[in-house]
Amino acid sequence: MKYKDYYATMEVARDASAEEIKKAYRRLARKYHPDVSKEPDAEARFKEVGEAYEVLSSAEKRSAYDGLGRHAPGADFEPDAAWSRDHAGAAGGHDFSEEDLADLLAGLFGGRAAGRGRGFAARGADLEAVVDITVEEAHRGTEVHLQLPVQEGAAGPLAPTTLRTTTVRIPRGATEGQHLRVPGRGAPGREKAPAGDLHLRIRLRPHKLFRVDGHDLAIDLPVAPWEAVLGAKVEIPTLEGAVMLTVPAGARNGQKLRLAGRGLARATGGAGDLYAVLKLELPTQTTPETLALWQQLAAAAHFDARAGLGTT
Repeated sequence: MKYKDYYATMEVARDASAEEIKKAYRRLARKYHPDVSKEPDAEARFKEVGEAYEVLSSAEKRSAYDGLGRHAPGADFEPDAAWSRDHAGAAGGHDFSEEDLADLLAGLFGGRAAGRGRGFAARGADLEAVVDITVEEAHRGTEVHLQLPVQEGAAGPLAPTTLRTTTVRIPRGATEGQHLRVPGRGAPGREKAPAGDLHLRIRLRPHKLFRVDGHDLAIDLPVAPWEAVLGAKVEIPTLEGAVMLTVPAGARNGQKLRLAGRGLARATGGAGDLYAVLKLELPTQTTPETLALWQQLAAAAHFDARAGLGTT
């Protein structure tokens, strides 16, 4: 049997983490994919990288591979007695001199090998997409229709050649920037290997009334001067319809009033809060009667709006 140094093929250290191996595979798959690479040995290298990744990305296959020890690339070797005993199900009855290393490791776990010109089995690439939804859709949940660029049958995040339409359910309670993983909805696998996953990032469209902070919402609530001074009951919109809100007497401009449970729904149940931010609105039109009333108020109030400046 000829030894293949899968770590050297992947250009990683033998103690590389699973994430480091995954990143190396993505980089090399892009570099050597026959449809885009200008390297003279691109197709062969592409298959070698796929074979190495198939083994090193599986904790069980990697452990079995590491158990074979270290040898010079291309050197003839045979698994020792301890390895053969531990993996008798795969090794028993084989002529190691004729066996291919990839076939042997694939056979350990019922997989299919990458070698001998048959094309390697490789899980499909993960795909990523940004999903724009409204605040109302995030509150109630929705379905979105996506067109995803994929290269049919390709392994790894490679340059797409076709568009595939897929429908995805966004659950109730999605929030700005949230990442959702949809298993098996990525690029199709190669040689009957499973498809990759689809990773979605949620982006909420700006709302004409509400500002979003996690599951909490904020809304500017205009109030008249007399409503702020005397207090009032006013109607305020929410995602579930209008409700009545009590503005306390002596309310201040910019004051926040909390409506518990009137914000965005949570996936686990309940909802965030809605904060009404009071915005004092002055009349833009006057009549002789209202102007006279303002003048009476100015004379009777004895109120200095600029007392805090220390100029009066």
